[in-house]
Amino acid sequence: MKVFISVDIEGCAGITHWDEAEKNHADYAEFREQMTREAVAAIEGAQIAGATEILVKDAHSSGRNLITSMLPENVRIVRSWAGHPLCMVQELDESFDAVMMVGYHSAAGSEANSLAHTLSLDATEIRINGNPASEFIIHAYAASRLGVPTVFVSGDQGLMEEIEAVNPHIARCAVKEGRGQSTVSMTPPAAVRAIREGAAKALKADLSASLLHVPEHLIVEITYSNPVLAARHRWYPGMSHVGGRTVRFETENYFDVLRMLNYVT
Repeated sequence: MKVFISVDIEGCAGITHWDEAEKNHADYAEFREQMTREAVAAIEGAQIAGATEILVKDAHSSGRNLITSMLPENVRIVRSWAGHPLCMVQELDESFDAVMMVGYHSAAGSEANSLAHTLSLDATEIRINGNPASEFIIHAYAASRLGVPTVFVSGDQGLMEEIEAVNPHIARCAVKEGRGQSTVSMTPPAAVRAIREGAAKALKADLSASLLHVPEHLIVEITYSNPVLAARHRWYPGMSHVGGRTVRFETENYFDVLRMLNYVT
C-alpha cells in the first residue's frame, strides 16, 4: 500500500497564535516539533495498517518545517515548493492508494480556528460552488481527480464537521477546538496517540468509500481583504470581477481551478 501524507501546522494540538506558526519567531520551535510528532504518528499508523511506501509533504508556509531527523528512515519527504498547482499534495499521482492530511484547519472566514485561512491570508473567503473552501476540500478534490481517496484528516473540530458533511466515510481526528482567539486542545501526547490510532484504522477500512465526487461544473469565488488584489486578479484568464473585493472563475476542469489558485492566492 502506497500512502501520501500532507502535513500542515495550524491544525496541530495546542497551536493558537500566528507567532507559533512563523519560522522566525521564538514560539515556533515548540509547535514545529509537535507538527513533526503528529506527522510521525500518522506514518506509524500507516505502517501498522500495512503501508509499504510513504511520501510526506511538508505543506506549511516555507515547506521547511518538519524536523527531518525525527522521521522514520523508510519514508521520503517533499520539502519546499516546486510551484506546481497540486500545491499541498505536490508529487501525488495515480500510483498512490490513499492520502492522509495532518494538522489541517478550518477555511478562511471560519471562527472554528484562530488561525483559519485558505492558502494565504489575502483571501477572506474562497467558495467553490457556493460553499466555503478549505485547504482540505481543495486538495481532496485534487486527489480525487487522480482517483486517490483522502481517507484520514486531523485538525480542528470545525474542519471535522465540514468533512463529515462532505463525506462521513473519511476518518476524522479533532485534536482541538477554537474559542474566538483561544483554543481548547488535547495535550500533545494525547493527540499523537489519537492520530496514530486513527490513521491505522482509516487505512484498514474501505478506502474507495472516501473518494470524493469532483463537480463537473465549477464556480470559484474569491473575496480579498484588499480590493486592489481583486482589481489585479480580475485579469487572470477566465476571471471576472463581480464586486469590490470579489472575483469569479468558472470551468469544467478542476485542474484549471488548481492552476488559477496557484496564481491568485
